[in-house]
Amino acid sequence: MRLSVVQAVSVRLVASFLVLMAAPAFAGDAADFAALGFSADGRYLAYEEFGVQDGSGFPYSNIFILDVAEDKWAGGSPFRVRLEEEQPGLAGVRAKSAAAAAAALAKLEITEPAVFAAMHADAEPVEDRKVIRFGTPGFGLSEPDDTATLSLTTFPSTSTVRCVEDFGFEPPVGFALTFEPSDRMATQMYRDESVPASRNCTVDYQLSAVVAPVNWAWRNLTPVAIVSVFSRGFEGPDRRFIAVPIVNRP
Repeated sequence: MRLSVVQAVSVRLVASFLVLMAAPAFAGDAADFAALGFSADGRYLAYEEFGVQDGSGFPYSNIFILDVAEDKWAGGSPFRVRLEEEQPGLAGVRAKSAAAAAAALAKLEITEPAVFAAMHADAEPVEDRKVIRFGTPGFGLSEPDDTATLSLTTFPSTSTVRCVEDFGFEPPVGFALTFEPSDRMATQMYRDESVPASRNCTVDYQLSAVVAPVNWAWRNLTPVAIVSVFSRGFEGPDRRFIAVPIVNRP
């Protein structure tokens, strides 16, 4: 029998709850992020999250293709691969997910690099990981132009996953993004109506990066915010990534 998204999440959460009751606190499964590229017109962004699953130790790799204009998945993505053994490790599972996504990447002509307009690296001391500033590239040693601030706030939300009723967790956490250009008032560009089941029982969010096409400009291309999603896992909070187009223009 094939489980629905909600059923599959519930099975994982039952196991997670039992482990949390019996075990001390450990670090969770923190996926890493790779920006794979944009299409030449900036319409499509491909990115990958990969890591080693907590509990099982199995490596996984998920490739997503975002239709930036429509804010939805494209090309049949996501392409999810998990190896049911610890070897050949991350190199092996990433090769398999790349092969699975190759036809879609070619069809959508995702051939241009995706660059980091801003980034909070994991090992970088950052005062506030819910705020990130960026702008369009300056020339040479010049400072960025058309700078803006993106900020993230969280709030208790709802989900089709019964995080409170079945597992005794706190309500799942949703998030909102506020965009503030240097020369205009701030506006809320995104807010969760509810937490999708695919995010599991969420506990927090952070702003990880802003990615954009090479030599992008506000007038013709759209940068994309990369948001870290933290949810309850076997050995602590698990991290995955979602991408949100930054549609407001300076």
